[in-house]
Amino acid sequence: MTNFTKYSIVLLLIFSSKTIAQTAEIAVLPDNVKWSERTAITILNKYPKAYQIDGTEKPKWDYKMGLVLSGFEKLYQKTNDKKYFNYIKGYADELIDTDGNIAKYDIKEYNIDCANPAKLLFNLYEVTKDNRYLKVLQQIRTQLESQPRTASGGFWHKQIYPNQMWVDGLYMAEPFYTQYTVKYENDKALDDVAKQFELVQAHLVDKKTGLIYQAWDESKEIGWANPETGTSPTIWGRGIGWYMMALVETLDYYPKTNKNYKTLVGYLNQIAKSADKNKSASGLWYQVADKPEMAGNYLESSSSAMIIYAFAKGADKGYLTSNYKKTAQKSFDAYVKEFVKKDEKGQVIISNVSSNVGLGGKPFRDGTNQYYINSKTKDNSSPALAAFLLSAIELNK
Repeated sequence: MTNFTKYSIVLLLIFSSKTIAQTAEIAVLPDNVKWSERTAITILNKYPKAYQIDGTEKPKWDYKMGLVLSGFEKLYQKTNDKKYFNYIKGYADELIDTDGNIAKYDIKEYNIDCANPAKLLFNLYEVTKDNRYLKVLQQIRTQLESQPRTASGGFWHKQIYPNQMWVDGLYMAEPFYTQYTVKYENDKALDDVAKQFELVQAHLVDKKTGLIYQAWDESKEIGWANPETGTSPTIWGRGIGWYMMALVETLDYYPKTNKNYKTLVGYLNQIAKSADKNKSASGLWYQVADKPEMAGNYLESSSSAMIIYAFAKGADKGYLTSNYKKTAQKSFDAYVKEFVKKDEKGQVIISNVSSNVGLGGKPFRDGTNQYYINSKTKDNSSPALAAFLLSAIELNK
């Protein structure tokens, strides 16, 4: 090989690497990009594969991906931009093998969170007719069929949490459960769906504020449970958000002609009225929602966005009065001012996201107000990114 040839190859490699670097570099987003697409692009850039959301290192069938990708599904329906559809499909195909089995899924864990990502498969199956997606839908429905229950019929949150209903479990399971039973079972489980909400209303709603506790132990045996009511000690802002989203997304599929429909709409109106009363002066919500005056309590971004989304969607669908849409719009503007910044590329940074908190386990989580207040906040954690995306889509922002 001549020196000239070697020199030419080196130059070619240098220019090629520069071209690749320039191609890979993220362009600055223009000011006129809507918050909805700006948020989605932020997620796409940070997590090229959806299983990586929140820094997850290996593919995982997880409620967080179901939450974020439900926003992508709505954005795809609105924009018809195929990159949003492909992001969802990429996640499903990463987790579901050629025989229609979910990676590392074990039905015996009876983790109700596993129902949440399954709801993405209804549309994927409709579009592709790939039977792997249908098989997974059936697997998750089988889980719900045998999911352990409290004595009064409420789904346990997980096998490791006996006799406990957690309010986030309503969001994880009921929209999927409703869509499945309407689509494939001639509505046979609609009474059971309504029963889950009925139990929450009867046992998790605080009589004083009308807000909702995070969890309820029907046996009243676990250390965090109120000995009289069985509820956990704290009214968590994100718990209110989970419950309101569960209602508005279940009602998407719940037939209006069913006898339980008006009851579910009534539950939404009750919690919406209570949430509205307990918002801050600026129109946002606190980590411990009923005690804004507590030392260290803070305005929390995921709960605020979830409630804004539920207000806007509830009003748009006619479940709530139009005043809630106006409230959602004002609160959204306050949200952007309080929590949202742009980085040098115009990507979204959302502050004050509560870290994931829970109850029981080892070490034991006692669920006190102070425990929730002491949970460290993060930037751009998935519950806030997803809920902000959903609220921006609903409000056309």
